[in-house]
Amino acid sequence: MEIKNAALACVGAVFRQYPTDGRKEIVFAGKSNVGKSTLINTLCGRKSLARTSSQPGKTRTINFYDADGRFYIVDVPGYGYAKASKSDIEKWGKMTEEYLQKRKELAGIVLLIDIRHEPGKNDKIMYDWLKSYGYKIIIAATKSDKINKSQIQKNIAVIKKTLGMGDGEIIIPFSGVSKAGKQELLDVLEKEFEL
Repeated sequence: MEIKNAALACVGAVFRQYPTDGRKEIVFAGKSNVGKSTLINTLCGRKSLARTSSQPGKTRTINFYDADGRFYIVDVPGYGYAKASKSDIEKWGKMTEEYLQKRKELAGIVLLIDIRHEPGKNDKIMYDWLKSYGYKIIIAATKSDKINKSQIQKNIAVIKKTLGMGDGEIIIPFSGVSKAGKQELLDVLEKEFEL
């Protein structure tokens, strides 16, 4: 699969603001500063479709990106560290939780984990919570350009073990710098979520 045309279709914080055309939605979730915006931009072949920042917590709404009129890529606020008040962080958490629990168009999840580090407590909580709802989850192990190629398989094994991933579950090393994993991830999304 290739995404030729992508555009921000909708920004919302409550259901009435979300798209109503019934197209499938793929959510991109992960802790703050894990590289969600970079991954979305890379998949869509656009440099600044999703706003990137070195400051964690830039995404504060649920953003829907139209991918070729076929489906939506959905960017939710990152969890964990963000420069924001406790009440704001709680509000984003509730908004994301409601979306993930109730959105009928949600076809699957791409959960981003930084390949350089063992998944943290928040990553494990998010993974287990998503699994409990029966969602199909693809793990994108981001920032793979920041480690030696010889370390990739070892670090992937650590992520799989820490999260308790099963044999059939998919994890793809990804780099926004080298674009490694881009095509594999697009093809897996098309196949697994029947886009």
